[in-house]
Amino acid sequence: MLDIPPEDDFWRDAKQDKSQAPELGSALEARARSGMPMRGFCLKKCQLAGLDLVHRGSHTGYDLSGSDFYRANLRGAHLFAINLRGASLMKADLRDANLHCADLRDANLLGVKLDGARLDNVVWDERVLQEREARDACKNRQPALMLDFLQQAEEVYRNLRIHLEKAGLFEEAGRFFYREMVMRRLQMPRWSAQRLFSWLVDLFCGYGEQPLRVVLFSLGFVLFCALLYFLTGIHHGDVRLAFSLEQDLLTNLEELGACMYFSVVTFTTLGYGDIAPLGLSRPLAAFEAFVGSFTMALFVVVFVKKMTR
Repeated sequence: MLDIPPEDDFWRDAKQDKSQAPELGSALEARARSGMPMRGFCLKKCQLAGLDLVHRGSHTGYDLSGSDFYRANLRGAHLFAINLRGASLMKADLRDANLHCADLRDANLLGVKLDGARLDNVVWDERVLQEREARDACKNRQPALMLDFLQQAEEVYRNLRIHLEKAGLFEEAGRFFYREMVMRRLQMPRWSAQRLFSWLVDLFCGYGEQPLRVVLFSLGFVLFCALLYFLTGIHHGDVRLAFSLEQDLLTNLEELGACMYFSVVTFTTLGYGDIAPLGLSRPLAAFEAFVGSFTMALFVVVFVKKMTR
């Protein structure tokens, strides 16, 4: 049995082997109850299963920010509202642990085991540590290092997404799925068709996670086509509707409104037939009808995906 000294040097000493100290969990709980600071502790490979670090009677949990839990066994630990900001949880075993309201910002979450863990109201980063390091490597012109960090970031996002889905936290799972797909795209060759297609999917619908993008694209595309119809001209019976410097402002605005109406009808493929394309506007109308059919189908798929979770 290892005698646990109270000094901070023991807890923060990376060279001290604490992995075989069975009483370490009890000593850590006692340290927490004493109110003494616990930031920057080195607890890698420690056996801390069932650890109880719930700060009872307080809305804030204990502060273990910057601590090292590499490969630590925290299975079934009670870590309500704990502050693990900047901590290393790389390959830590947090299965069945209670992480409700925990702060995991800036933490290294590569390879962490979260099966059965309670993850509701966890404070996550918008961008995980590895993604930010990848962007720093890109700025420093280190492509090999950047690629390695992108692969790690994709793995972290995938792991979080899978366990959040299992926990029924689909909103957060969707956010991490989106970042996972972005990381995958950034690993593709810069000018490849595969990366271009992935970027277009992101642009149009955010990889199926942002239906609003489909709506905004539709509105923008309809307006863009209406302006082109206004320039190239369309037919309303025997009357040509198009922009003309010889017309007054009110007439031009009325004809622009008619072009907007025609663009909406064409995009939705209703085709009332009261207005017909003219000259160069014919191939444009055909293209808009094709894009409209595709976009509406895409919106249905994305919307149903979001609503049926």
